Amino acid sequence: MARNTRKGSPPIKVWLLPEEKEGIEESARRVGLSASAYLRNIGLGLTVRGVLDQHAVIELSKINGDLGRLGGLLKMWLSNDERLAVFKQDQIQHSILDALVQIRSIQDGMLEKVKNL
Repeated sequence: MARNTRKGSPPIKVWLLPEEKEGIEESARRVGLSASAYLRNIGLGLTVRGVLDQHAVIELSKINGDLGRLGGLLKMWLSNDERLAVFKQDQIQHSILDALVQIRSIQDGMLEKVKNL
């Protein structure tokens, strides 16, 4: 029994200006598809999901994990009286506040990236 394939089917030709063709090819590249697959998905009303979005989610997950580990290290450092005894109280406060400001800044950056997705 012969199976229908796309390669054996007739193509639909679309006349484009060179800049239109480049635009379609660039859009397809951004979502990780060939121009043909990209146009087919759009023509059939399918959702075109970008590969970049998936990469962004993975990167944000890694950053979130790093922040969690940083918080764990900060907690471990603060719970170790021997390590804290080396520093003056104002040095400890300054270090903690700096670390918290940096963590907050990274979290704000992550939030902006998530909103842009």
